[in-house]
Amino acid sequence: MSDINGHSKIKVLQFICPTGFYGAERWIIALAKGLDADIRCDLAVTIEPGMERLKIVDGYEAIGRDVHQVMMKHRFDLSVVPRLKNLLRDGGYNLIHTHGYKSDILGLTAGRLAGVACVATPHGFENAEDWKLRAYINLGNKFFKKFDIVAPLSEELCRDVEGFGVDKSKIRYIKNGVDLDEVEAKIASRDANPVLQNKTKKRVGFIGQMISRKNVFDLLDVFDQVAQQRDDLELIMLGDGEQREELQQYAATLASSSAIEFLGFRDDRLDWLQSFDLFAMTSTLEGIPRCLMESMAMGIPVAAYNIPGIDQLLVHENSGLLAEPGDKATLVKHWQALLFDEPLAARISANARAFVVNEFSGRRMAHDYTQLFNELMN
Repeated sequence: MSDINGHSKIKVLQFICPTGFYGAERWIIALAKGLDADIRCDLAVTIEPGMERLKIVDGYEAIGRDVHQVMMKHRFDLSVVPRLKNLLRDGGYNLIHTHGYKSDILGLTAGRLAGVACVATPHGFENAEDWKLRAYINLGNKFFKKFDIVAPLSEELCRDVEGFGVDKSKIRYIKNGVDLDEVEAKIASRDANPVLQNKTKKRVGFIGQMISRKNVFDLLDVFDQVAQQRDDLELIMLGDGEQREELQQYAATLASSSAIEFLGFRDDRLDWLQSFDLFAMTSTLEGIPRCLMESMAMGIPVAAYNIPGIDQLLVHENSGLLAEPGDKATLVKHWQALLFDEPLAARISANARAFVVNEFSGRRMAHDYTQLFNELMN
């Protein structure tokens, strides 16, 4: 493929099997927006029976890129492989870039059959309880060895990938990035935020998937302890996932249940994020959390468990407050400090915002991927 001046272009097909519109899906859009003009970056998504129109499709089309929707008969339909292979060949793509265990398996197989370069970006690894899901994830991990490049989002994920047997020469660490344009626009229009105008209490917030590795039960426990000492607190939970119903049932048993709201997936998540007085995380396993980067860029103070991935974003008592995994008592103290010690919260949130803006911008990340894609094609 060439542009109007006759210069050759690289055509990349991003491929994901989405379950919603979370960090990985937003990451793909941020990457496509920031890549150099010499790289054409389209998207393929799988559509399972009963799925509603995907938010990532709307978001990707909004930036002027092509989206290919690949229908699946069930959750792991292998007939996707030949159709994806034909899409790669017929579309003149040079490279397939996969995201997630299912897309890694299907995308690598199709990419090898089509004779194109194959890149995988692990966004994090799931500690799934379902044995079938664990088997699929383990199979996907084995496929990493066959990719041309595996580009994890954190140094810890790089070590994980090396542990799966991937040669060091194939591992490329490219720092995660967040689309700061959205955040900056929201900061500039703060006075017009309807969620802020209706706020009456101090607000703790969570945004993310409600799955096991997010460990949301601990978050609910910590809120319950803090809220029992105050009557001016509320907890807002944004997102969805396989544990949502179970978490709602558990929240209903807590003394603070009337102060907890589950709002599900929201298109206005940044409006809600801007209204938080504290962004809370109790994850036990992460890559580089996009929601955490957005919170830091928005100037919302963060308290979290000190785990790999999060430790690359937060420095204790500088850009956030950290507790050891499972130490809910310390996290209670951290929440209280950030919620009610305003000078401390202001200092920490200012440090966090400066760090993300300087180190984790989407433009910087896209520049690094532009270099990687050019290297592969050359």
